[in-house]
Amino acid sequence: MSINRRSFMRNSTLAAAAGLSFPLLSKAAQATQFSESAAALPFGIQLWTVKEDLGANAKDTLAKLSAYGYNQIESFEGPKGMFWGWKHTEFKKYMDDLGMKIISSHCNHLVNFEQKAAEAAEIGMEYLICPWKGPQKSIDGFKKAAEEFNKAGEICQKNGIRFAYHNHDYSFKPIDGQVPQEVMMKESDKALVDFEMDIYWVVAAGEDPMKWFKKHPGRFKLCHVKDLKQTDKGHESVQIGKGSIDFPAVLKAGIKSGLTRFIIEQEAFTGTNPLESAVADAGYMRGLRV
Repeated sequence: MSINRRSFMRNSTLAAAAGLSFPLLSKAAQATQFSESAAALPFGIQLWTVKEDLGANAKDTLAKLSAYGYNQIESFEGPKGMFWGWKHTEFKKYMDDLGMKIISSHCNHLVNFEQKAAEAAEIGMEYLICPWKGPQKSIDGFKKAAEEFNKAGEICQKNGIRFAYHNHDYSFKPIDGQVPQEVMMKESDKALVDFEMDIYWVVAAGEDPMKWFKKHPGRFKLCHVKDLKQTDKGHESVQIGKGSIDFPAVLKAGIKSGLTRFIIEQEAFTGTNPLESAVADAGYMRGLRV
Protein backbone atom coordinates (compact mmCIF):
# COMPACT_ATOMS: atom_id res chain seq x y z
CA MET A 1 0.00 0.00 0.00
CA SER A 2 1.51 3.33 -1.01
CA ILE A 3 1.98 6.13 1.46
CA ASN A 4 0.80 9.70 1.11
CA ARG A 5 3.97 11.58 2.10
CA ARG A 6 2.16 14.77 3.10
CA SER A 7 -0.21 12.90 5.38
CA PHE A 8 2.66 10.88 6.81
CA MET A 9 4.72 13.96 7.63
CA ARG A 10 1.76 15.81 9.13
CA ASN A 11 0.68 12.89 11.28
CA SER A 12 4.21 12.06 12.33
CA THR A 13 4.83 15.64 13.44
CA LEU A 14 1.60 15.72 15.42
CA ALA A 15 2.33 12.34 16.91
CA ALA A 16 5.73 13.48 18.10
CA ALA A 17 4.20 16.56 19.67
CA ALA A 18 1.63 14.38 21.40
CA GLY A 19 4.21 11.90 22.67
CA LEU A 20 2.76 9.06 20.57
CA SER A 21 4.90 6.13 19.50
CA PHE A 22 3.52 4.58 16.32
CA PRO A 23 5.74 1.45 16.56
CA LEU A 24 3.51 0.40 19.46
CA LEU A 25 0.58 0.11 17.07
CA SER A 26 -0.15 -3.04 15.12
CA LYS A 27 1.19 -3.27 11.57
CA ALA A 28 -2.38 -3.28 10.27
CA ALA A 29 -3.19 -0.13 12.23
CA GLN A 30 -0.05 1.61 10.96
CA ALA A 31 -0.81 0.67 7.36
CA THR A 32 -4.33 1.96 7.68
CA GLN A 33 -3.15 5.06 9.50
CA PHE A 34 -1.07 6.24 6.58
CA SER A 35 -3.11 5.00 3.65
CA GLU A 36 -3.52 7.55 0.87
CA SER A 37 -6.82 6.01 -0.21
CA ALA A 38 -9.65 8.17 1.06
CA ALA A 39 -12.24 6.75 3.40
CA ALA A 40 -15.63 6.06 1.91
CA LEU A 41 -17.14 8.19 4.66
CA PRO A 42 -15.90 11.20 6.61
CA PHE A 43 -15.90 10.37 10.29
CA GLY A 44 -15.33 11.94 13.68
CA ILE A 45 -15.11 10.84 17.29
CA GLN A 46 -17.28 11.51 20.33
CA LEU A 47 -14.89 12.68 23.01
CA TRP A 48 -16.67 10.57 25.62
CA THR A 49 -14.59 7.73 24.17
CA VAL A 50 -11.42 9.24 25.63
CA LYS A 51 -12.92 11.17 28.54
CA GLU A 52 -10.37 10.04 31.15
CA ASP A 53 -7.45 11.04 28.93
CA LEU A 54 -9.10 14.39 28.23
CA GLY A 55 -9.62 14.98 31.91
CA ALA A 56 -5.93 14.35 32.56
CA ASN A 57 -4.61 16.40 29.64
CA ALA A 58 -7.08 17.72 27.07
CA LYS A 59 -4.52 19.44 24.87
CA ASP A 60 -2.33 16.36 24.58
CA THR A 61 -5.28 14.04 23.96
CA LEU A 62 -6.74 16.19 21.19
CA ALA A 63 -3.33 16.28 19.51
CA LYS A 64 -3.20 12.48 19.62
CA LEU A 65 -6.66 12.20 18.06
CA SER A 66 -5.52 14.46 15.25
CA ALA A 67 -2.44 12.29 14.76
CA TYR A 68 -4.68 9.23 14.52
CA GLY A 69 -6.44 10.83 11.55
CA TYR A 70 -9.53 12.35 13.16
CA ASN A 71 -10.43 15.74 11.75
CA GLN A 72 -13.94 15.99 13.21
CA ILE A 73 -14.94 15.80 16.84
CA GLU A 74 -18.14 15.76 18.83
CA SER A 75 -17.66 17.07 22.35
CA PHE A 76 -19.77 16.69 25.47
CA GLU A 77 -20.47 18.98 28.40
CA GLY A 78 -18.43 17.92 31.41
CA PRO A 79 -17.30 19.78 34.53
CA LYS A 80 -15.12 22.05 32.36
CA GLY A 81 -17.87 22.66 29.81
CA MET A 82 -18.03 21.74 26.15
CA PHE A 83 -14.66 23.36 25.45
CA TRP A 84 -12.59 21.72 28.20
CA GLY A 85 -11.68 24.83 30.13
CA TRP A 86 -10.93 26.97 27.11
CA LYS A 87 -13.09 29.81 25.82
CA HIS A 88 -15.00 28.70 22.74
CA THR A 89 -12.82 30.84 20.48
CA GLU A 90 -9.63 29.49 22.09
CA PHE A 91 -10.87 25.96 21.55
CA LYS A 92 -11.56 26.67 17.89
CA LYS A 93 -8.07 28.10 17.43
CA TYR A 94 -6.52 24.94 18.82
CA MET A 95 -8.77 22.86 16.59
CA ASP A 96 -7.63 24.92 13.61
CA ASP A 97 -3.99 24.41 14.61
CA LEU A 98 -4.57 20.65 14.62
CA GLY A 99 -6.49 20.64 11.36
CA MET A 100 -9.64 19.57 13.21
CA LYS A 101 -13.20 20.86 13.49
CA ILE A 102 -15.72 20.57 16.30
CA ILE A 103 -18.96 19.83 14.49
CA SER A 104 -21.24 19.13 17.44
CA SER A 105 -21.52 18.69 21.18
CA HIS A 106 -23.76 16.97 23.67
CA CYS A 107 -24.98 19.41 26.30
CA ASN A 108 -27.72 20.33 28.76
CA HIS A 109 -30.30 22.19 26.68
CA LEU A 110 -32.16 23.43 29.76
CA VAL A 111 -29.34 25.56 31.25
CA ASN A 112 -27.86 28.70 29.62
CA PHE A 113 -28.80 27.34 26.23
CA GLU A 114 -29.01 30.74 24.52
CA GLN A 115 -25.35 31.34 25.34
CA LYS A 116 -24.32 27.83 24.33
CA ALA A 117 -26.04 28.17 20.96
CA ALA A 118 -24.50 31.58 20.30
CA GLU A 119 -21.00 30.37 21.15
CA ALA A 120 -21.41 27.21 19.10
CA ALA A 121 -22.53 29.23 16.10
CA GLU A 122 -19.67 31.68 16.47
CA ILE A 123 -17.06 28.95 16.02
CA GLY A 124 -18.83 27.17 13.17
CA MET A 125 -20.37 24.22 14.96
CA GLU A 126 -23.34 22.55 13.30
CA TYR A 127 -25.23 20.88 16.15
CA LEU A 128 -26.02 20.98 19.84
CA ILE A 129 -27.45 17.68 21.04
CA CYS A 130 -29.44 16.44 24.00
CA PRO A 131 -27.69 13.20 25.03
CA TRP A 132 -30.12 11.89 27.64
CA LYS A 133 -33.65 12.34 28.97
CA GLY A 134 -33.83 9.07 30.85
CA PRO A 135 -36.78 6.70 31.28
CA GLN A 136 -40.04 8.50 32.04
CA LYS A 137 -42.95 7.40 34.24
CA SER A 138 -45.48 7.93 31.45
CA ILE A 139 -45.58 8.70 27.76
CA ASP A 140 -46.43 12.28 28.67
CA GLY A 141 -42.86 12.68 29.87
CA PHE A 142 -41.61 12.07 26.36
CA LYS A 143 -44.22 14.43 24.90
CA LYS A 144 -42.88 17.09 27.25
CA ALA A 145 -39.38 16.28 26.07
CA ALA A 146 -40.46 16.90 22.49
CA GLU A 147 -41.77 20.32 23.53
CA GLU A 148 -38.38 21.07 25.10
CA PHE A 149 -36.65 19.97 21.90
CA ASN A 150 -38.81 22.31 19.82
CA LYS A 151 -37.87 25.26 22.05
CA ALA A 152 -34.19 24.34 21.90
CA GLY A 153 -34.52 23.93 18.13
CA GLU A 154 -35.91 27.45 17.82
CA ILE A 155 -32.94 28.84 19.71
CA CYS A 156 -30.52 26.91 17.52
CA GLN A 157 -32.31 27.96 14.35
CA LYS A 158 -32.11 31.60 15.41
CA ASN A 159 -28.35 31.17 15.65
CA GLY A 160 -28.00 29.33 12.36
CA ILE A 161 -27.26 25.89 13.80
CA ARG A 162 -29.33 22.75 14.47
CA PHE A 163 -30.59 20.85 17.50
CA ALA A 164 -30.81 17.06 17.82
CA TYR A 165 -31.63 14.31 20.30
CA HIS A 166 -29.39 11.27 20.89
CA ASN A 167 -31.15 8.03 21.80
CA HIS A 168 -30.43 5.26 24.26
CA ASP A 169 -32.30 1.96 24.50
CA TYR A 170 -35.00 3.24 26.87
CA SER A 171 -36.72 5.28 24.17
CA PHE A 172 -37.57 2.08 22.25
CA LYS A 173 -39.33 0.41 25.18
CA PRO A 174 -43.13 0.83 24.88
CA ILE A 175 -45.07 2.75 27.51
CA ASP A 176 -48.85 2.62 27.54
CA GLY A 177 -48.77 0.96 24.12
CA GLN A 178 -46.62 3.70 22.56
CA VAL A 179 -42.93 3.77 21.66
CA PRO A 180 -41.27 6.87 23.17
CA GLN A 181 -38.90 7.31 20.23
CA GLU A 182 -41.86 7.45 17.86
CA VAL A 183 -43.66 9.89 20.11
CA MET A 184 -40.67 12.24 20.30
CA MET A 185 -40.17 12.11 16.54
CA LYS A 186 -43.86 12.74 15.88
CA GLU A 187 -44.26 15.52 18.46
CA SER A 188 -41.07 17.39 17.50
CA ASP A 189 -41.01 19.81 14.57
CA LYS A 190 -39.04 18.48 11.59
CA ALA A 191 -37.98 22.02 10.78
CA LEU A 192 -36.39 22.43 14.20
CA VAL A 193 -35.31 19.03 15.52
CA ASP A 194 -33.09 16.33 14.06
CA PHE A 195 -31.99 13.04 15.61
CA GLU A 196 -28.65 11.40 16.23
CA MET A 197 -29.02 7.63 16.06
CA ASP A 198 -26.82 5.75 18.47
CA ILE A 199 -26.76 2.54 16.46
CA TYR A 200 -25.47 0.49 19.40
CA TRP A 201 -28.44 1.41 21.59
CA VAL A 202 -30.97 0.76 18.83
CA VAL A 203 -29.58 -2.76 18.43
CA ALA A 204 -29.35 -3.23 22.21
CA ALA A 205 -33.07 -2.46 22.37
CA GLY A 206 -33.77 -5.28 19.90
CA GLU A 207 -34.56 -2.92 17.05
CA ASP A 208 -33.32 -2.76 13.46
CA PRO A 209 -31.55 0.55 12.69
CA MET A 210 -32.23 0.16 8.96
CA LYS A 211 -35.97 0.01 9.56
CA TRP A 212 -35.83 3.22 11.57
CA PHE A 213 -33.85 4.98 8.86
CA LYS A 214 -36.38 3.88 6.25
CA LYS A 215 -39.39 4.77 8.39
CA HIS A 216 -38.15 8.28 9.17
CA PRO A 217 -36.26 9.59 6.11
CA GLY A 218 -34.50 12.87 6.72
CA ARG A 219 -34.81 12.80 10.51
CA PHE A 220 -31.60 11.00 11.46
CA LYS A 221 -28.83 13.37 10.36
CA LEU A 222 -26.06 12.10 12.63
CA CYS A 223 -25.15 8.72 14.05
CA HIS A 224 -22.87 7.11 16.58
CA VAL A 225 -20.93 4.29 14.98
CA LYS A 226 -20.54 2.01 17.98
CA ASP A 227 -20.32 -1.77 17.79
CA LEU A 228 -22.04 -4.29 20.08
CA LYS A 229 -20.89 -7.66 21.32
CA GLN A 230 -23.08 -10.07 23.26
CA THR A 231 -21.61 -11.12 26.61
CA ASP A 232 -22.61 -13.29 29.56
CA LYS A 233 -23.88 -10.11 31.23
CA GLY A 234 -25.81 -8.93 28.17
CA HIS A 235 -23.79 -6.77 25.81
CA GLU A 236 -20.90 -4.34 25.71
CA SER A 237 -19.36 -1.74 23.43
CA VAL A 238 -16.34 -3.04 21.49
CA GLN A 239 -13.99 -1.87 18.76
CA ILE A 240 -15.83 -1.36 15.48
CA GLY A 241 -15.77 -4.52 13.40
CA LYS A 242 -15.36 -6.82 16.41
CA GLY A 243 -19.05 -6.88 17.27
CA SER A 244 -22.22 -8.03 15.57
CA ILE A 245 -23.44 -4.90 13.77
CA ASP A 246 -23.30 -4.92 9.96
CA PHE A 247 -22.13 -1.34 9.53
CA PRO A 248 -21.76 -1.38 5.72
CA ALA A 249 -25.45 -2.28 5.40
CA VAL A 250 -26.66 -0.06 8.23
CA LEU A 251 -24.76 3.04 7.13
CA LYS A 252 -25.73 2.52 3.51
CA ALA A 253 -29.38 2.55 4.57
CA GLY A 254 -28.73 5.62 6.69
CA ILE A 255 -27.14 7.53 3.84
CA LYS A 256 -30.10 6.79 1.62
CA SER A 257 -32.32 8.29 4.31
CA GLY A 258 -30.28 11.46 4.79
CA LEU A 259 -27.54 10.51 7.27
CA THR A 260 -24.58 12.88 6.93
CA ARG A 261 -22.42 12.64 10.06
CA PHE A 262 -20.64 9.47 11.24
CA ILE A 263 -19.23 9.74 14.75
CA ILE A 264 -17.24 6.95 16.39
CA GLU A 265 -17.96 6.20 20.02
CA GLN A 266 -16.79 3.41 22.27
CA GLU A 267 -17.62 2.91 25.94
CA ALA A 268 -15.81 -0.30 26.99
CA PHE A 269 -12.20 -1.31 26.41
CA THR A 270 -11.72 -4.96 27.30
CA GLY A 271 -8.11 -5.92 26.60
CA THR A 272 -7.18 -2.46 25.33
CA ASN A 273 -7.39 1.21 26.32
CA PRO A 274 -9.36 4.17 24.91
CA LEU A 275 -6.55 5.61 22.81
CA GLU A 276 -5.65 2.24 21.29
CA SER A 277 -9.31 1.70 20.48
CA ALA A 278 -9.49 5.17 18.92
CA VAL A 279 -6.71 4.11 16.53
CA ALA A 280 -8.39 0.81 15.68
CA ASP A 281 -11.81 2.42 15.21
CA ALA A 282 -10.38 5.04 12.89
CA GLY A 283 -8.70 2.28 10.91
CA TYR A 284 -11.99 0.47 10.47
CA MET A 285 -13.80 3.59 9.28
CA ARG A 286 -10.98 4.50 6.91
CA GLY A 287 -11.33 1.14 5.21
CA LEU A 288 -15.13 1.05 5.21
CA ARG A 289 -16.95 1.10 1.88
CA VAL A 290 -20.73 1.34 1.56
